[in-house]
Amino acid sequence: MNHKIVVTGVGATTPLGGDVKSTWSALLEGKSGIKSLEYEWVAKYEIPVTFAGVAKVPANEVLTLQETKRLDPSSQFALIAAREAWADAGITDVDPVRLAVEFATGIGGVWTLLDAFDTLKEKGPRRVLPMTVPMLMPNGPAAAIGMDIAARGGVRTAVSACASGTEAIVNAITRLQSGEIDVVLAGGCEAAIHPLPVAAFASMQALSKRNDEPTKASRPYDIDRDGFVMGEGAGALVLETEAHAKARGAKIYAELAGGAVTSDAYHITAPDPEGSAAARAVTATLAMAGAKPEDVAHINAHATSTPVGDVAEYTALKRVFGDHLKNIPLSATKSSTGHLLGGAGAIEAVFTVLALKHRIAPPTLNLDNPDPAIELDVVTSPRELPDNILAISNSFGFGGHNAVVAFRSYN
Repeated sequence: MNHKIVVTGVGATTPLGGDVKSTWSALLEGKSGIKSLEYEWVAKYEIPVTFAGVAKVPANEVLTLQETKRLDPSSQFALIAAREAWADAGITDVDPVRLAVEFATGIGGVWTLLDAFDTLKEKGPRRVLPMTVPMLMPNGPAAAIGMDIAARGGVRTAVSACASGTEAIVNAITRLQSGEIDVVLAGGCEAAIHPLPVAAFASMQALSKRNDEPTKASRPYDIDRDGFVMGEGAGALVLETEAHAKARGAKIYAELAGGAVTSDAYHITAPDPEGSAAARAVTATLAMAGAKPEDVAHINAHATSTPVGDVAEYTALKRVFGDHLKNIPLSATKSSTGHLLGGAGAIEAVFTVLALKHRIAPPTLNLDNPDPAIELDVVTSPRELPDNILAISNSFGFGGHNAVVAFRSYN
């Protein structure tokens, strides 16, 4: 079957804002969501990296007390973004068995797991909360969303490191193309700004160490980039077959035109420097979209601000687009939000959809000294985009996971 798929709802909670409107506005204004951490554990454990992209609006200001007590922070962010997307889509009548959830995470309920272990050590097994297991499970966010919207067509979780959010969207394509499902709520989340993950990422030299300049720490494609910045939050999209959306008179943001997943089989953390598998993901995505490389007019890059990763992505894109790559406005939005890990691809898909809807490419921060080895047209201030274009969003994760999605303007 070949059902056209469209985006009818978007939701987000990020270091820039507690919803899509505030996040998008702050992104276009060139604001940074990165700041120094004000938690006591930073000094207590002598954490070497003292900043991150903390969610702008705490989940406990949005959810009920019962919800925050029964959900890990990752699930809390997921539920907030999903509810916004669902409300935005305005769906009031859908057959539950034709409604599915594809919601991802890279790490899952790390706060619940580690807090429970502390409780076990300090207070004994009887004090470990009975909700610990369902709260720490990686499928917890997807399950919470599925119960919230009464989705009975399948609730699944992609866990593929930093490619997770984008892979969830690719998986949604399969469900909708099968003809068995009419609507999928897809996205990704993460809440891993906890002393252990921060210390671990710092130990492997993955994080920027600009403790004195947090807002300038994420520097995609800059010669002085020194690592990524951790972020937290979630992004969500409501995806429908075009026929279902039109039948109910839905507003449509964009078409989800294609998506693909590949793997490097190269290294557990480093990307393949040749970029062949990542390039294949882009090529397969364009093939599904029925597009040629020269049809792409905007890219939301993975662009983590790591010395090796940024070059590898450039190499992959160069394989696909050749000289045309220099003509494509490219945004690296992690410079504003930090890296949301399993939620990154989802929020960046939301940004890509909004870029098409509003015909504007969001800016990349902190590109003061472009790396001469990376020849890209990086957008450093909001830039107008043409009508009727195709855009792609890339995500690449530890373990060699590659996921790419393509969106097309919808008129």
